[in-house]
Amino acid sequence: MRADRLISILLFLQNRGRMTSRELAEKLEVSERTIHRDMEALSAAGIPVFAERGSNGGWALFEGYRTNLTGMKTEEMQSLLLAHSSRLLGDLGLGDFFDDAFQKLLAAFPATMRGDVEIVRQRIHVDGAGWHQSDELLPELPIVQEAIWEEKKLFIQYRRDDAIVDRVVEPLGLVAKSSIWYLIAIAEGGDMRTYRISRMVSARMSTESFERPDSFDLALYWEQSTKKFKASLPQYPSRVRFSDKVLSRISQQRYMKILHTESVDSHWLDADVEFHTLDSACEILLGYGPLVEVLAPAELREKVLSQAKAILLMYS
Repeated sequence: MRADRLISILLFLQNRGRMTSRELAEKLEVSERTIHRDMEALSAAGIPVFAERGSNGGWALFEGYRTNLTGMKTEEMQSLLLAHSSRLLGDLGLGDFFDDAFQKLLAAFPATMRGDVEIVRQRIHVDGAGWHQSDELLPELPIVQEAIWEEKKLFIQYRRDDAIVDRVVEPLGLVAKSSIWYLIAIAEGGDMRTYRISRMVSARMSTESFERPDSFDLALYWEQSTKKFKASLPQYPSRVRFSDKVLSRISQQRYMKILHTESVDSHWLDADVEFHTLDSACEILLGYGPLVEVLAPAELREKVLSQAKAILLMYS
């Protein structure tokens, strides 16, 4: 659309300064003749645009012409530019719009701030996806998102263990945990539930509306739900002796928690550790080979020994 192109030209000139017709034409994928016509339209609309001839010439705006965002600190503007995730925007179908939005936001910055903002953007990049990127397919995400905006009930088929169940829910919001998407919704009976989007076999938006609870706060609910989930996880207390060579690795284990440590000598430590289950404890500890020894409980010690003997028998 021509209106979009005229706005883009204005933003380019505000952000980059002088540009030639060829540069603008290449950026906007139009002819130079179209650029000339657009410049006439901008001038007729009262935009102070002018042309300079010569080897260093081009189109430019008169000094001082720009729209400023007022009442915002430089740090506040910088935070807006850093707080995004390209993967998540892509999941929501908004990835192609981010660069355009960035240009518009940058154009609104005062000249004294634009340099600082660009410096930050080239030195800090926030990637919230994590190293273990999820490759989950999300075909139902667009319809779920639409139902949330429209405040319409959703009919979903949901994969639960080995079965597929039918549910009618009132969708309240979406949460992205790293690159995994969840729907927060009110289920039949009025209970709040969390559904993993990738487990939805199908989703269909109803014509029936629902009344969104005025007191519902999505971020607060997720925080409380996360705490409740962590508290409900099974706990398997153990006592383990390990070499200081694996201390940093053990400290970063996701499915074990070190409660207390004490030195045995200069190279070994005894620790009270919490795992989730007997099986997960055995699996984790076997990964450290002879650098870890189970002290208690006896069943964990026996299970690790049994697995070690089985491994030895396989390779003998």
